[in-house]
Amino acid sequence: MNNEMLQQMRSGKGFIAALDQSGGSTPKALKLYGIEENTYSGEAQMFDLMHAMRSRLIKSPSFNGNRVIGAILFEMTMERMIDGLGTAEYLWQKKHVVPFLKVDNGLADEKDGVQLMKPIPELQARIAAATKHGVFGTKMRSVINLANSAGVNAVVKQQFEVGKELIAGGLVPIIEPEVSIKSPEKVEAENLLKKALLDHANSLSGDQNIMLKLSIPTTANLYKELVDHPRVVRVVALSGGYSRDEANKLLAQNNGIIASFSRALVEGLTAQQSDAEFDAALDRSIQSIYEASIK
Repeated sequence: MNNEMLQQMRSGKGFIAALDQSGGSTPKALKLYGIEENTYSGEAQMFDLMHAMRSRLIKSPSFNGNRVIGAILFEMTMERMIDGLGTAEYLWQKKHVVPFLKVDNGLADEKDGVQLMKPIPELQARIAAATKHGVFGTKMRSVINLANSAGVNAVVKQQFEVGKELIAGGLVPIIEPEVSIKSPEKVEAENLLKKALLDHANSLSGDQNIMLKLSIPTTANLYKELVDHPRVVRVVALSGGYSRDEANKLLAQNNGIIASFSRALVEGLTAQQSDAEFDAALDRSIQSIYEASIK
């Protein structure tokens, strides 16, 4: 493990950019960026356009390790190049931004009020690819819709089981059990989740480190024990459907939790903007999320 990256993740001031939309969420992300579905055909062209958008974002002067301390990539983005370097290598070598890789295969059907991760038969191959590209950690997502104890416990159990495989491969997993902001039982679900996460974090050995990516809790500072936990490198928050302003406001009420926003980060950026307009809009977005993350 790269100790400089570990230190940046533990104590760096800033937030993590989530640039890992994949498959089904790509057309939506491109549409928000001002590229309509009828202007491209086929997956190859779609992913080319997505990579061009991500490259523009990463290469922008406002995107660097002074405020963006890490970035989560989709596998195809990691395998592509920016200015002759692999994307992950470019992030660290040129921008001093710690690279992470999304490793899950999406969500299974809902059962017991939750959606577990689909099986990941490619996990060992992804660990090897991440290591080859100098990636520090990974991210994988499950979803909790209801305060069902069996469901919440199953989500956390699965996340930690896969997480331990990633740790054994030399990576730091970001465990993301997202509680839906639309859940009618959000508060109760978050209380169940906190207990399950603490139980599993307490069972980790001294050389097993994780990160957590959580929905911003309804009860401010609910996750403080996890923020302070010796095995938890950092707790980050997803924007989860809130607008950037709303997400920033809620995040700022939770001490020690930093942002890991995707849609909220790129809100207001379009393909039609000049580079100067794009950079200025991105700078404003980064600054607002940075300020909410360091409060």
